Amino acid sequence: MSLKRKIIELQKKREKVLQGGGEKAVEKQVAMGKMTARERIITLLDENSFHEYDMFVEHEARDFGMATKVLHGDGVIIGTGTIYGAPICIYAQDFTVAGGSLGLMHARKITKIMDHAMKLRVPLIGINDSGGARIQEGVNSLAGYGEIFYRNTIASGVIPQISVILGPCAGGAVYSPALTDFVFVVDKISKMFITGPEVIKTVLGEEISMEDLGGARVHSEITGNAHFFSESEIECFDQVKKLITFIPWNNSKKAQPFESIEPKIDQYKIDEIIPGNPKEPYDVRDVVRAVTDDSDFFEIQELWAANIVIGFGRMKGETVGFVCNQPLVLAGVLDVDSSNKAARFIRYCDAFNIPIVTLVDLPGYLPGVDQEHAGVIRHGAKILYAYSEATVPKITVILRKAYGGGYIAMNSRHLNADFVFALPGAEIAVMGPEGAANIIFKKEIMGAEDPDKMRKQKVKEYKEKFANPYVAAAKGYVDSVIEPEEARKLLLHAIEVSHSKVDRKPIKKHGIPPF
Repeated sequence: MSLKRKIIELQKKREKVLQGGGEKAVEKQVAMGKMTARERIITLLDENSFHEYDMFVEHEARDFGMATKVLHGDGVIIGTGTIYGAPICIYAQDFTVAGGSLGLMHARKITKIMDHAMKLRVPLIGINDSGGARIQEGVNSLAGYGEIFYRNTIASGVIPQISVILGPCAGGAVYSPALTDFVFVVDKISKMFITGPEVIKTVLGEEISMEDLGGARVHSEITGNAHFFSESEIECFDQVKKLITFIPWNNSKKAQPFESIEPKIDQYKIDEIIPGNPKEPYDVRDVVRAVTDDSDFFEIQELWAANIVIGFGRMKGETVGFVCNQPLVLAGVLDVDSSNKAARFIRYCDAFNIPIVTLVDLPGYLPGVDQEHAGVIRHGAKILYAYSEATVPKITVILRKAYGGGYIAMNSRHLNADFVFALPGAEIAVMGPEGAANIIFKKEIMGAEDPDKMRKQKVKEYKEKFANPYVAAAKGYVDSVIEPEEARKLLLHAIEVSHSKVDRKPIKKHGIPPF
């Protein structure tokens, strides 16, 4: 056979594989409002940058009629490409081929591209759209999942791992996204759960829809399993692309720098954003925008545990992670969910050389029976552990209230913060003035002719004595009391001078965080 005929044969083989599960299966996929696996890859990556591998891999199953079935690519597409010029490894499960079910060769293709990502030290993106384990392959399917989970774990903190859920992701399959750094979901398309509605109905007698059980909103607002929510696949891919611009290729690098652009100071002025009344709420995200380049802030997990705000911004072109109490929600208190949310993000920033800026305004940890029984002691300790363990530059600005354990937890000097600044109106104390006065001056208040008048007098006395930043500054717990307009300048300087920071921890295999 001549080379020309062999080339024609190759082209024909490619054409068959490119058809996926066939015309009807593709039509069904489109009818569900979903792109095909290849369309997703091409849409996400830079034009003409995708290079596919293992196109001709075939399954090896022989039982239950599988010997005669042809599954093109064994239901998954793998390869390399670029996003805004940054190299990435990617895989996308093809639901048109056997429902994207995972068999042994399907798993081997995924683990192969995962190994590539680790060797090349580039981000890994997985697009999940699968009916789960291929039952006909039995334990081989389970082995495949185990191989993937192991690699997710070994790659953690070495390369960024991103999961995009664009269809069902059920049973054991959900643990791979759970082990990755960021999970993206799309409304009415993404579904994640351990056991589906039918199993729940059979075992527990409860009826629930797939959407209400594990839809995109559930995981974005209730469980916290998803980091980014979108209304369409296109919007989702735009979010992935933006994230890629903020993070480094691997843990030995820093994120690519951008041109520095001044904040929009005509729209965002800290002294105008923060009310004088300590009980009046405001949106802390506006404070972030007052100090970031071009007032741009890329928020993460916006819909879950909204009493704390996390996300990326840039300062003088460099990526910075922000952890901020949100006075708009529960007065910015720390609780079980917000502690988990912040701690995980802090550890991500630390793993990938991203400086952390903490903006503090909270009355402490959330009290109550529900929180105590939910394990707020253990979960609340996670944020203490994460800050204490982090070795990247850590800068704190106390905006207003910093009471009790919350003051300590939010990257205080006592957890080895590099720089701690406070605005003139900051209140740093064991508890709020009203509560403190009621305890300290209980006898005087109860014995006074006019208890209410005495209480107000003692509250005022306490405020003047402790509810300010100067007591902490006098002890060196606050490095500098600053004017609001100085915040960006001082943050930039702090990040710059701590650029080559070295913080050596004791030699050990690893710590034991309060998981």
